[in-house]
Amino acid sequence: MLALSALSGAQAATVTVTDAMLANTAKEPKSVLSFGMGTQGQRYSPLTQINTKNVGRLSAAWSMSFGGEKQRGQESQPLIHDGKMFVTASYSRIFAVDLKTGSKLWKYEHRLPDGIMPCCDVVNRGAALYGNLVIFGTLDAQLVALDQTTGKVVWKEKIDDYAAGYSMTAAPLIAKGLLLTGVSGGEFGIVGRVEARDPMTGQLVWVRPTVEGHMGYRYDKEGNKTETGISGTTNKTWPGDLWKTGGAATWMGGTYDDSTGLAYFGTGNPAPWNSHLRPGDNLFSSSTVALDVGTGAIKWAYQNTPNDSWDFDGANEFVTFDMDGMRYGGKADRNGFFYVLDAANGKLKNAFPFVRKITWASSIDLKTGRPNFIAANRPGNPTKGAEGAKGSTVFAAPAFLGAKNQMPMAYSPQTKLFYVPANEWGMDIWNEPISYKKGGAYLGAGFTIRPLFDDYIGALRAIDPKSGKIVWEIKNNAPLWGGVMSTAGGLVFYGTPEGFLKAVDARTGKQLWKFQTGSGVVAPPVTWQDGDTQYVAVVSGWGGAVPLWGGEVAKKVNFLEQGGSVFVFKLSKG
Repeated sequence: MLALSALSGAQAATVTVTDAMLANTAKEPKSVLSFGMGTQGQRYSPLTQINTKNVGRLSAAWSMSFGGEKQRGQESQPLIHDGKMFVTASYSRIFAVDLKTGSKLWKYEHRLPDGIMPCCDVVNRGAALYGNLVIFGTLDAQLVALDQTTGKVVWKEKIDDYAAGYSMTAAPLIAKGLLLTGVSGGEFGIVGRVEARDPMTGQLVWVRPTVEGHMGYRYDKEGNKTETGISGTTNKTWPGDLWKTGGAATWMGGTYDDSTGLAYFGTGNPAPWNSHLRPGDNLFSSSTVALDVGTGAIKWAYQNTPNDSWDFDGANEFVTFDMDGMRYGGKADRNGFFYVLDAANGKLKNAFPFVRKITWASSIDLKTGRPNFIAANRPGNPTKGAEGAKGSTVFAAPAFLGAKNQMPMAYSPQTKLFYVPANEWGMDIWNEPISYKKGGAYLGAGFTIRPLFDDYIGALRAIDPKSGKIVWEIKNNAPLWGGVMSTAGGLVFYGTPEGFLKAVDARTGKQLWKFQTGSGVVAPPVTWQDGDTQYVAVVSGWGGAVPLWGGEVAKKVNFLEQGGSVFVFKLSKG
């Protein structure tokens, strides 16, 4: 099926992206049509041309600079389709690049207002493809759909008010012909939600809030809305009016599994951080929420950190996979525990630590699914009525930047292992009095992040979801902040803030290849085949939350240089 678009000097016909193509993208080596290299988010490629025996011959084919002065963090995963790469960049930019030459075909640079308030750098993690469109979100909380061939705007929709702290940094998800998106801004007391739209027009189909007490809606073709019920039960797990500014941002986007028909979104921290103001579990914050794609109904939810007091979020990706003839989902949570849940009903199968030090809970009760809290390691209640007073300080691990943050993990059906970019750090944290003010930081806490060990912070770990064992690990001096990819060639690719893209043996962790990109890698790599050649690509550009929020850790990496380029590799002849 072809759609015609005019562009002087370029191929006139664009191959439209269909639902069938998206459903098959994880198995189709000639394209990468979605974030996660497939809607399940496994980040696994069936390609074998580049493998453990020859990866040492991997060399640069081309690179392209994003240019200008707008660098900062580059966390984008490229998409590959119809001879083009579509890659987003900092400050809400997107590029179309010729796959063979690396030449820029077009660029769209979103005009941002002065008042944007991104919590954790001016990043963007990627786009979605559907029909003849490429669609991405912006830092001022808009969705923009562009013609894949010309880069011209086809539609643009406002998500919410950026002046209230809303933004959008995640790649959209296409599932069952709908465009599913979340929102960023949990540190500003926004209300998390998932929205479904018609990807060809941007028209709303349904909205489902991820904070208990807020109403969901369905929209007809004329834009009229109908109530579809409140999320949860008002005030059941939130006291007073705090649920009205409850956070639970869906800032990392979602995954989708065709076998269950469910979309899975992680939700962020409740607001404010000061948990003494909001006794109760505070649903559906710091959770995984499974949604019916057609209606937006919450089919099940699992809360990783009830009454979160450490900004542990729960926004990390839920990656579905097969084990013992069943479909499960794996999640490496910011709180330091790895969870394995039944993908159909959310029942907990297994939960275990994937970092060395966890102080907030001793374990997860596999019968109830709840954490066994260590009460003494919750930040103290601030003195009431005393101006400037703060609660007692505790040392907590992991730090609030998480045992794993935005950097996506990978799963290999070949080895049956997850490959998790983990970080070992802790923090001194205390609570403070706080009240909500529109557009203001809504924390009620102070903190200082510290490394736990002298010789490393980051560690790439191969994890067996069945046994809970760490099969191997590779330590890294700086925190790991880039994603991971595994391949049928027996390889795992990942990047480091020190600037390297590395390839290691998926079964042993032995390093087989590395390349210095010139700036920190905080993005996930991808791979595809064009003709008879397999390629690997990664975006390079140091930034993200670590240099902004990292305390003593940030000082350890302040020598790193910013950048903004995409690198593409192939095997050299030999």
